Amino acid sequence: MGRETMSGKGRGLGITAVVVGLSGVVLALGSLVYAGNSYGSSSISSQSMSPTYKPGDRIIFEKVDGSEVHRGDVVLFSAPDRYGFSANVMQRVVGVGGDRVVCCTGSGTDARITVNGKPLAEPYVNQGDVDGLHKTYDVKVPTGRLFLLGDNRANSRDSRFFASDHDRTVADSAVRGRVTDDRKVPIAFGTAAIGGVILALVGVGLGIAAFVRRRRTAPVAPWPVRQV
Repeated sequence: MGRETMSGKGRGLGITAVVVGLSGVVLALGSLVYAGNSYGSSSISSQSMSPTYKPGDRIIFEKVDGSEVHRGDVVLFSAPDRYGFSANVMQRVVGVGGDRVVCCTGSGTDARITVNGKPLAEPYVNQGDVDGLHKTYDVKVPTGRLFLLGDNRANSRDSRFFASDHDRTVADSAVRGRVTDDRKVPIAFGTAAIGGVILALVGVGLGIAAFVRRRRTAPVAPWPVRQV
């Protein structure tokens, strides 16, 4: 009876090892797959979004559809016909489909871009200069398109330079992601992945313990008896 009880405990420990180990593997792989499909990272290589984002800064972005972005969002988009390369460009959404974007009212640091007739507060622009190039524009953003500007208005090749390209606008389908400053995102996924690895290792440890216990409690075969 004692050996049967010990053997049963070994089997129970083995089942626990499988459940814990598989749970850890699913958690670790699930976290990595979801993070890879939902988020990305990139590094800044230009001054066009300074001072908000400087060269060398590492950013995290959500992989969202362009229809999900709003005014004020910083997005990554690809426009090879406009820029001559397929790498992502980062700029800020100033106008969405249906908006009228006008530059500018006032002058100097008092200048303001208006969106639908209302002055736009832009505390993020470099040195408070929302104009930068001292060029006027009046854009009615078509449905499904975006008007985009860099935060460093004096050093950003953005929508202002492409008057002949859909009246300076970019198709929202060109958007590849929306920049997030929420550092909890990578921490959460990293913690989940590490937790999964730990669970998987615990499962391995329990499996070894179960194997050892079953070996110790295995019945010993009797010595054969020689008949004479």
